[in-house]
Amino acid sequence: MKTLQILGTGCPKCKKLAENAEAAARELGVEYELEKVTDINKIMGYGVMMTPALVVGGEVKIVGKMASVEEIKRLIR
Repeated sequence: MKTLQILGTGCPKCKKLAENAEAAARELGVEYELEKVTDINKIMGYGVMMTPALVVGGEVKIVGKMASVEEIKRLIR
């Protein structure tokens, strides 16, 4: 099971990144759990200063930008 975390305050880009991450995991047939982290202190705990960010399995993969479904698929394989 992959743990996918979206770090962000709930802005439209954060929501779109969450949608793309879910779509990528579904297309790959990967079992996943999606968590949205909105607490600024927890976000900063990852060393992230710009949102949205994507964390896969505890490792920050994307910071401060949107990623397409295809980009995310490459990161969660």
